[in-house]
Amino acid sequence: MGSISAELKKPHAVCIPYPAQGHINPMLKLAKVLHHKGFHITFVNTEFNHRRLLKSRGPHALDGLSSFRFETIPDGLPPCYADATQDVTSLCKSTTETCLGPFRNLLAKLNDTNNYTSNVPPVSCVVSDGIMSFTLAAAQELGVPEILFWTTSACGFLGYMHYSTVIEKGYAPLKDASYLTNGYVETTLDFIPGMKDVRLKDLPSFLRTTNPDEYMIKFVVKETERAKKASAIVLNTFETLESEVLESLQTLLPPVYPIGPLDLFVKQVDDENLKGLGSSLWKEEPECLQWLENKEPNSVVYVNFGSITVMTSNQLLEFAWGLANSQQEFLWIIRPDIVSDYESILPPEFVEETKSRGMLASWCSQEEVLNHPSIGGFLTHSGWNSTLESITSGVPMICWPFFAEQQTNCWFSVSKWDIGMEIDNNVKRDEVESLVRELMIGEKGKEMKKKVMKWKKLAEISAQKSSGSSYVNIDKVVNDILLSSKH
Repeated sequence: MGSISAELKKPHAVCIPYPAQGHINPMLKLAKVLHHKGFHITFVNTEFNHRRLLKSRGPHALDGLSSFRFETIPDGLPPCYADATQDVTSLCKSTTETCLGPFRNLLAKLNDTNNYTSNVPPVSCVVSDGIMSFTLAAAQELGVPEILFWTTSACGFLGYMHYSTVIEKGYAPLKDASYLTNGYVETTLDFIPGMKDVRLKDLPSFLRTTNPDEYMIKFVVKETERAKKASAIVLNTFETLESEVLESLQTLLPPVYPIGPLDLFVKQVDDENLKGLGSSLWKEEPECLQWLENKEPNSVVYVNFGSITVMTSNQLLEFAWGLANSQQEFLWIIRPDIVSDYESILPPEFVEETKSRGMLASWCSQEEVLNHPSIGGFLTHSGWNSTLESITSGVPMICWPFFAEQQTNCWFSVSKWDIGMEIDNNVKRDEVESLVRELMIGEKGKEMKKKVMKWKKLAEISAQKSSGSSYVNIDKVVNDILLSSKH
């Protein structure tokens, strides 16, 4: 009986990520850190993603612990059986319009006193993805604090926070399609503190539209406005990396806490049961790591465009031949849905020419790959998780941003942190070849490597037990906000 009453005395955090891979990963890390700090955790996936997790990781992969449970709510979209990320705009619309009711019902179920017999303490706080802010209404009704976890970079988030100003000043939407190519998007904007010399094209990409009724712009403006109602905002970044941007955000919002890099904090959580709780929606191929074992240090370029990027078959071919012509060894992750039927698109002569120095796989454990000593560079879409993981692994980058704030992350990587080189959106094999060579064996590559190792060290300092700025911030978030409703 003692253990039941001890469990019931725990604070209970309900963690709800936006239902896409790049949002689930950091939220699960934060949930593990909170569990380690004594919280009972309920982690809320959509039914669609829960099915995918069980398919990729096995039917018992989420059984875990009695104090770390998984629940589901519907996403409101028509049934879909593809093993792919759903359309982002449809998903944003659907979660905003349909998920509050099911989320309310879930909180009521968790707070049902009959649950206490099954060892579930009453809900004491909500940790929600920044773009699932409809949850604020439910937390308010319950009278518990809610923090919003924006899984973007601080610079990407700041870009979103200024969308309404960019629109008010008439920079967006664009007058017509020619503005995308006539140099207009190179316009420098001087009204965003913390982002000196930022160009229109460096802001999150939803602004690059001619449609005055663009749904994603309205969605972003609404979500950033609602962010002001949260008890606090947390970001998976660290102070020294984005200090000016964070200062700028602090003037616009409730307290903002940089609590990253979360992957460094998860490494401090010594719990075997939690280690088994993974978040990958695709089945990972362990052969990737075996293949890397025989490679020289810093000799392999890792290529992965994340969980959402889609490209044309022509872009895929240009990347393929650029990699082949660079003569460098590579590990290339090609998601089954990145283009349709990729195996028949990659020409047999490419596969034949690169078989001794290249490996193709459909998904992998990215953190393990980036931390492998044989990885010398990363060709990436500049998603925030990938960028931060590259920094904490000390790996310089070639950036090919696809959408949203990836463009902002790329700009900071290239022009502020000196750890990346940008590749043109209209990708050509010659450029891929020369940039890959520069990254792996050129002078610029060596300079970027030195710089990224400095950032890696600063990331580690921020996560140091007791003294690191992010470590201190996590304690503040827990004690000053999440536990503030506790007696």
